Amino acid sequence: MNNSFDRYQCQIALPGFGISSQELLSNAKVLIVGMGGLGCPAAQYLTSCGVGAIGIADNDIVSVSNLHRQILYTQDDIGLPKVDVAAKRLQLQNPSVSVISYRLRVSSSNIMELISAYDLVIEGTDNFETKCLLSDACVLAGKPLVYGAIYQHEGQVSIWNVLQKDGTYSPHYRDVFPEAEQSQVPNCREGGVIPTLAGIVGCMQANEAIKYLTRSEDILAGKLWIINLLSGKTQIIKLRNKTTEITSLPQSVPCITFEDLMEHQTRFEVIDVRTGNEHREFNIGGENILLDELQDHFQRLSHISLPIVFYCQSGKRSAEAVRIIQKNFPEKEVFSLQGGLNKIRK
Repeated sequence: MNNSFDRYQCQIALPGFGISSQELLSNAKVLIVGMGGLGCPAAQYLTSCGVGAIGIADNDIVSVSNLHRQILYTQDDIGLPKVDVAAKRLQLQNPSVSVISYRLRVSSSNIMELISAYDLVIEGTDNFETKCLLSDACVLAGKPLVYGAIYQHEGQVSIWNVLQKDGTYSPHYRDVFPEAEQSQVPNCREGGVIPTLAGIVGCMQANEAIKYLTRSEDILAGKLWIINLLSGKTQIIKLRNKTTEITSLPQSVPCITFEDLMEHQTRFEVIDVRTGNEHREFNIGGENILLDELQDHFQRLSHISLPIVFYCQSGKRSAEAVRIIQKNFPEKEVFSLQGGLNKIRK
């Protein structure tokens, strides 16, 4: 056995795996977008099993609320960029693996270039806009995408856009969740999540990547794996092979950080799109207009000369507000507060 493969002898010993599968892993390049609860375990196991190159992309910093499920990080890492901490730990875990970090927010302007160098993409994001963007980009680039999602006690895994023997591709995200961008399902911070679920789903994503890269035929293409940790039940749903055509990337919602907003706050009109109770409990100023009532204020909003910054708790409702204004007033300059108030109240 190749001495460089000594650490992998247990997986090489698997029936049907062998040196040939290990070589496939060693020559593979995987990109992980989102180094949170899913990205951490996925990255750790892909590093430990010897994937040749692993890219990690995230623009967030470590916060105390991350620590219960994002087990790559410690108390000492709070305030540090996630990709910097993760890259260092992963490189220590397996020095033979090349770990490339990208400290950036994935957007329609950079995603195609970002995924171009990789064989497979894993998404560990917690917002529907980025899930849609990643799926659309992988469809356009002809690359597979390993999907994962967690909420409270339930998790999901699939692999989108896999080339089939008949020349067609397996279903992608929009085939299965066509209204995803309009969804108001809370993220982990708002809706809660049991930490072990993140580890299980992230490991399943890594497992699916390993299976795909070693050319296993029994992968989750065209299937959705679901687990409920309260009942302990798992199920696999066979997906209908719909074909939602993707011809271009969705326009990413323009965002502004809280720091930039505070530095230049006199240059913006600020609007809170949360409920009145939320606004009264805590706000950063500006008028309070509910997202559902935004259209009732179109006439007045159209006469605001300054760029508008919408904000909410997580960034979901404010992103939707931006999309509504962009659709009705294409010439208007609008932004969503990146990460919402959660970002500044960590």
